[in-house]
Amino acid sequence: MPYSLAIFDLDGTLADSFPWFLRTINDVADRFGFRRVADEDVEGLRHASTREILAYLQVPVWKLPAIAQHARQLKAEAAAEISLFAGVETMLGALSRSGIQLALVTSDSESNAREKLGEAAALFSYFDCAASLYGKPARFRRVVQRAGVEPGRVIAIGDEVRDIEAARAVGIACGAVCWGYAAPAALRAQGPDYTFERMEEIADMLCRIPKA
Repeated sequence: MPYSLAIFDLDGTLADSFPWFLRTINDVADRFGFRRVADEDVEGLRHASTREILAYLQVPVWKLPAIAQHARQLKAEAAAEISLFAGVETMLGALSRSGIQLALVTSDSESNAREKLGEAAALFSYFDCAASLYGKPARFRRVVQRAGVEPGRVIAIGDEVRDIEAARAVGIACGAVCWGYAAPAALRAQGPDYTFERMEEIADMLCRIPKA
């Protein structure tokens, strides 16, 4: 199936923010009163679903909006510490030149996202930012409607199980990258349409699919 629109996640997919997250999470935990993350907890949490992570960390759902807002502020302050993964600009450029529209749906703010993307931000036609933890399906639907593209010609690419779940809830294809927050085995267990082990595989796959 040829794709006319690719919707990307940011953190863990395009931006290498996981090291920053690990350095920051326990300060956030202390501030909002949930369980700290020990070094030995990290790999297990990478295999867990979002609900399992929240339950393990004992994060009250009602605190999630405040936690997300605080995290966006911290990311803005740490912008210099978070870079794009190698090859992101080349991959996005290849998709754009092939005629695939690009969109970004992220929990981060648009200003943070544009700063992280740098010159590559100009390649994106749509930004839908500050998504809540479970808010991506609605954001995906809105972007698809704005783009005027049939769902069957849209793919969402992310690094977490909830990205796959959100794509399926909207009826669009999903691609999972193996270099982000969730463990590759946890992503493969969800049976995404595509699993990408290297950045260049995204353009190699999507650009070679024949156009209708």
